[in-house]
Amino acid sequence: MFDKYKNFYHDRENQKNYAKWLFSYTKPYIPSLSVMLLFQIAASLLSLGMSLISKNIIDRATAGKGIAYSIAAFVTVLIVSQTITILTSLVSVVISEKFSFGIRRNVYEKILHTNWLSVSKYHTGDLMTRLTSDTDAVANGISGTIPSILILIVQLTSSFITLFVFDRFLALSSLLIAPVAFLASVILGKRLKKLQVKVQESESKYRSFIHESLSNIMIIKSFCDEEYSSEHLYELRNERLYWILKKNRMSLATSSTINVGFQFAYILAFTWGALGISKGSITYGTMSLFLSLVGQVQAPLISLAQTIPKIVSILASAGRIIEIQDLPAEERLNQTIEQTSIGADLEHITFGYNEDSIFEDTSLHINPGEFVAIVGESGIGKTTLIRLIMSFLNSDSGSISFFNSMGQTEKSTATSRHFISYVPQGNTLFSGTIADNVRMGNRNATEEEIIAALKASSAYDFVQNLPDGMNTVIGEKGHGVSEGQAQRISLARALVRNAPFLVLDEATASLDEKTELRVLEGIRSLTPKPTCILITHRRSVLNYCDKEIKIEDKKIKEIPLGGM
Repeated sequence: MFDKYKNFYHDRENQKNYAKWLFSYTKPYIPSLSVMLLFQIAASLLSLGMSLISKNIIDRATAGKGIAYSIAAFVTVLIVSQTITILTSLVSVVISEKFSFGIRRNVYEKILHTNWLSVSKYHTGDLMTRLTSDTDAVANGISGTIPSILILIVQLTSSFITLFVFDRFLALSSLLIAPVAFLASVILGKRLKKLQVKVQESESKYRSFIHESLSNIMIIKSFCDEEYSSEHLYELRNERLYWILKKNRMSLATSSTINVGFQFAYILAFTWGALGISKGSITYGTMSLFLSLVGQVQAPLISLAQTIPKIVSILASAGRIIEIQDLPAEERLNQTIEQTSIGADLEHITFGYNEDSIFEDTSLHINPGEFVAIVGESGIGKTTLIRLIMSFLNSDSGSISFFNSMGQTEKSTATSRHFISYVPQGNTLFSGTIADNVRMGNRNATEEEIIAALKASSAYDFVQNLPDGMNTVIGEKGHGVSEGQAQRISLARALVRNAPFLVLDEATASLDEKTELRVLEGIRSLTPKPTCILITHRRSVLNYCDKEIKIEDKKIKEIPLGGM
């Protein structure tokens, strides 16, 4: 029992941190939220005014007096109240959208600048859930749930005071539901946070599977795995449905308990009013006011109790977002080295993904302008070496730095990628035009520079023959062009950058040998000639290289070559 309360206490500390985080994001929207809050307070007070006007209408009608002015006042208040409600709703939508985008953009930028290895541990579907569902839950909570709590408090206070003026016993009796509602909400709140996390986790699994299966639909088809994939999606849906129903059952059970209490209180008010009428101590209008005010006292109590689960959901989603924001950022330094001809030094590097090391106390020196080939079987660390050089991974020990022909040096960090151009394995094109894809390497590239890059990558001829040339729209992962053509567009994207350091990771694997050699000749003929690292399985490229790198026994071995 002690451990249970101890854990709850520690969790309460987390809730405080989540609340501080929420407040930091809410500050810019406080003026807009304040305006919306004033609108809602006005609507609440007008609702109370309508109850008083209703009493007056009934009493005047019972006494045979005119009610025209009272009806006119009632209609006017009703119209004003509805207008305020509409305005409040519109303001709430705008705030919610701006707020959710603010968080989503912040988290998106955080992911972009986070250490690659740390963020790659999360599935894309899970990251999407945090960027969408969790962000929406937080934004809707700030723009809707939090202001509604304040409004409910205003409604409760004003209605209770008005009822207390007319009948103290009934006013105090109407609060009897408060302890029941509070206790039920506290019990629900403790359990609901865990269930909300389970719901979001199941949503992440659901999205992750859909994302993976659609991204690899060719693999599913080639292994005739369609039926299993469909069944697995159904299983994931059932898992999500299980947690959603479990969460809703708990919420409904608590709400039902509170509503039963509400009904008893309403029956009490009705009975008390009926007795008053029978004794002649109150009018019919006063009885209608009792019923209305009891509802206006207890409805906020019930709503306040029901907001606790919503707050728990907000905090649970905030925790999932904060988890991403707490990931370590990539190291970045002020760039100092001039981007002329650049080489790289790796000194006494040790690195491993887990306990098994890939490299152990090994070094590598690449001179400016050198063409270096990394040849070898899969799984020996070729791509890992590239990721270390590009600072996607951080070595366990040792140092990596760049230097130029002027003797300037710079530690390898994310900043160093400004003078590196990279062609990774596989098809990495985006949906859009071919020109858009090439221009990603250099957002300021002119049409002439794009054409020059396409020619250097041996892509210009086939691009020119497409229906719209460079403006031809291709789909995700280069849908609409062949693998070889997609790879040449990726090469053009890298070459248009005019970077002094070029990394090609199996960048010509989909090209025939003749085209591959023509591309390498084009790269070597660039002025100034870039430093180039090539990962390849074809030994024919060695004729174009100054040095071969072999990775054996967790060591890097350099073998001088003749080059061209």
